[in-house]
Amino acid sequence: MMLVEETPVPLAALPLDGFKAHLRLGSGFAEDDVQDAVLESFLRAAMAAVEARTGKILIERAFSWTLQDWRDASGQVLPVAPVSAVSAVVLIDRLGVEIAVAADAYRLARDTHRPQLCPVSALLPTVPTGGTVRIEMVAGYGAAWSDLPADLAQAVLMLAAHYYEYRHDTALSGGCMPFGVTSLLERYRPLRISAGAQR
Repeated sequence: MMLVEETPVPLAALPLDGFKAHLRLGSGFAEDDVQDAVLESFLRAAMAAVEARTGKILIERAFSWTLQDWRDASGQVLPVAPVSAVSAVVLIDRLGVEIAVAADAYRLARDTHRPQLCPVSALLPTVPTGGTVRIEMVAGYGAAWSDLPADLAQAVLMLAAHYYEYRHDTALSGGCMPFGVTSLLERYRPLRISAGAQR
């Protein structure tokens, strides 16, 4: 299985001004934007860490997910949430020939934690022997920072501030995720109840 982020988070969606306010950085100076690139990198790193910890995509963007076969042909759980659209399902044979599955053969079952690709009839189409299937989707809470749940947005700012504060410290203790961040993320984390199964 391979999940690929097809489009990056646009700079315009990042809360640089809000992050500066969170850090209580001075303003009104001639070089107010001198740290923007550094702050952007910490915000992106914090977002990536939050997304990895929760399986939730924050800012909406396109992804493609390639797998060898369906785990369950009656409904395939998608690897990220929330998913707003499945734009394509493509079967790829062992020679690399691609066949697009008709859009009326599948549907998206939206769910906060476990969105699924479901067949319209009995089963999802058979994956070619020795081939793969690629699912193209749009995932995320929205295109703007204001679309995020408030606690996730706060967790990103807190974690980015932690990275900023400890940017010169390579010790493990300084690099661990702070308790305040993990407590905000706890309700978004998938609960694994058995091998391969999750909430």
